[in-house]
Amino acid sequence: MPEETNGTVDRVLLCAPRGFCAGVEMAIKALAWMVRAFEPPVYCYHEIVHNKLVVDRFRDRGVVFVDDISEVPEGQPIMLSAHGSAPEVVSAARLRGNYVVDAVCPLVTKVHHEVKVRAGKGYQIVYVGHEGHEEAVGTMAVAPDAIHRVETVEDVADLPEFTEPTALLAQTTLSHRDWSDVAEAASARFPELFTPGRSDLCFATTNRQSALMAVADRCDAFVVIGSANSSNTNALAKLAAEAGCAQVVRVNGPDEIPADIGGTVGVTAGASAPEDVVQAVIEFLAPVHGVEEVRITDEDEYFPPPRNLRELLGAVDVVASLALGGSPNERPPLNDRQIGASDVLVTL
Repeated sequence: MPEETNGTVDRVLLCAPRGFCAGVEMAIKALAWMVRAFEPPVYCYHEIVHNKLVVDRFRDRGVVFVDDISEVPEGQPIMLSAHGSAPEVVSAARLRGNYVVDAVCPLVTKVHHEVKVRAGKGYQIVYVGHEGHEEAVGTMAVAPDAIHRVETVEDVADLPEFTEPTALLAQTTLSHRDWSDVAEAASARFPELFTPGRSDLCFATTNRQSALMAVADRCDAFVVIGSANSSNTNALAKLAAEAGCAQVVRVNGPDEIPADIGGTVGVTAGASAPEDVVQAVIEFLAPVHGVEEVRITDEDEYFPPPRNLRELLGAVDVVASLALGGSPNERPPLNDRQIGASDVLVTL
């Protein structure tokens, strides 16, 4: 392990991948385009992603975040967050809003679909998820009479005996450590347990945890960037502590970093944290011997914006071209894959 420090940062070990995942990229860009297409206010059901700075930037642009669809005045545009919404929330939004975009992450949609299919086949579903987390709440609402949330091995032991077949599903942002012990206990309790062929755990969450573990044994301290209500961010901080880092801090930004941090410092960011905040943290740390980026894999996953939003943006671009005297046939195609959500936020 590294030696004790005197409060001077010697080097930063920067994890890669870090920060925005494909689902967050899609959701942030989708809400930014809603802001572009409509006069304020644009309403969003729950925080678009679990990051305080991102949410505050959108608030500054006239986005209103609500916890109940009834808070949205009738006829206003509505965005549904990346964490997924209960079916009744989606229906209520479509009845109330004049234009609704569901920015749910496709990986969450996969779990919702599996819940619906298994419940329809008569299964009882053991769902591993955090109490009160928006993703867990939305997922459990898909089949509330057939789903049982657990979070610990003890919760599994407390489940009733099921005469029906049993399936095991999970919140996508869990860490492997949170998942594995509970999954093992569930498999032991229900030997015929169904599990999906493809893991419910988000690949981006797994990649960020693996990147952290690749450098943790070289670090005196670790800075994890992300908000307190971000499940995957909290999992990263917990993992760094379990790996033996003497000092682990979770921060929204550089102003929350303690003055005594020093030595070799690992830096990573949860899946909802913008890259410009990462760079601000590194600038604050001012490592004497610079930054070493440690990359364990490249991520090239891409989730396109919802179809109705793509069609709206195409129409907006046509109108703008005509207003400027151009031909809609000669306008460049919309290519959101080449636009990063962090860049969108900087210019928001």
